[in-house]
Amino acid sequence: MGIDDRIENKSEDLGGRAKEAAGAVSGNESLKAEGRSDQAKAGFKDKVEDVKDGAKEGLDNLKRKID
Repeated sequence: MGIDDRIENKSEDLGGRAKEAAGAVSGNESLKAEGRSDQAKAGFKDKVEDVKDGAKEGLDNLKRKID
């Protein structure tokens, strides 16, 4: 999909990494877990974007074959 979605996902991943690191330094397990969760969500969203891109590419290829 769009580059905007990819940038947003990367931002969420980096924010999650920062939270996890802050939680590790401060001993705050909740913050650490929240950071890992943010990273997992960003990774999932990236995979969804990959599927969307693949589907669009497949449809475009099919349209070219039909024409």
